[in-house]
Amino acid sequence: MDPVPEFSLSFDKKDGKTLMIVHIESGSITPYYYIGDGQQIAFYRLGNESVPATANMLRELVLRGTHQSYDSLMTDHKFNNYAFTKLRSVFHARTGKEFTDADYESWGIINQDGLLTNAGALLADESPVRHSRLFCTRWNGLDQAHGIMDALDDMEVSGSLVILLQEGLDFCRRNSPKMWYKTPYGRVELPGYPEESILEGLVNALIHRSYIEIGGEVHIDIFDDRMEISSPGGMYENKPVQDCDIMRIKSRRRNPILADIFSRLKYMERRGSGFKKICQDYSLQSNYRKELRPKFYSDNYDFILTLYNLNYGVGNGEIDIVPQSSPKFPDLVGAVI
Repeated sequence: MDPVPEFSLSFDKKDGKTLMIVHIESGSITPYYYIGDGQQIAFYRLGNESVPATANMLRELVLRGTHQSYDSLMTDHKFNNYAFTKLRSVFHARTGKEFTDADYESWGIINQDGLLTNAGALLADESPVRHSRLFCTRWNGLDQAHGIMDALDDMEVSGSLVILLQEGLDFCRRNSPKMWYKTPYGRVELPGYPEESILEGLVNALIHRSYIEIGGEVHIDIFDDRMEISSPGGMYENKPVQDCDIMRIKSRRRNPILADIFSRLKYMERRGSGFKKICQDYSLQSNYRKELRPKFYSDNYDFILTLYNLNYGVGNGEIDIVPQSSPKFPDLVGAVI
């Protein structure tokens, strides 16, 4: 192996047998290559398997081994050729503070020579990173099968990540009609998708995706019964998310500069509790059922979040009664949806 990983040996006895225990320390100078049989191959763990690293995974391993991240790398794009009006205006709108010229360097957007980092390139109004686009589609039905009308609405967005986030949220809002019921004091709306869950899911897709994957974009696909938000690159530590306890999963930030900037914009929290918040927000909805719990899936190529439409199949356009067991509105029994 090259380089040789740090390891320790110990011995133990069990059932009359002597066991030699080999403990391999977590590597900090990745990638580690197996050299033999005329080959040089780097492997990484995917679940309980050792899988040969793809070209994109090798690039990511090299960045980890040099203690760098994609968003921290310098580009040859000059700061003076780009505008950041959306970043500045959103920061002021959400925090009430002024974005100063000194913030560009302290936030990791530019270096002292006035060149953009990859993070800066992704946040410029006219982003030069072509593959950072967002594709949104409202499909007609429950899948993407061809029919008389395949899509009811679609949109392609490019530019600053802030623009992608705002446009993506607007697309989801206009394609996620709400139900409502009357009360003696007005009406109460029942969202098909909790807005905070959509926000968390889309922020995670834009911030934690692999930008090394050329040709891959973030997609929002809305069907009658669900919404799927997919992004290039699996979990940062390669373990499939479906094998993890979502409520206890630890945050690993693939793009720490972008994550820090979006926390400054108050779009996400620094402690990285997005998955947990998505599930909790769903569980607090009055028409939530266990089978509608958000689903998380990842492999070595993609991450997919599935949010289920809480109103799908409820009422079918007829008058329904809010159940007496509703934990959120116990005093509104008999209200019309």
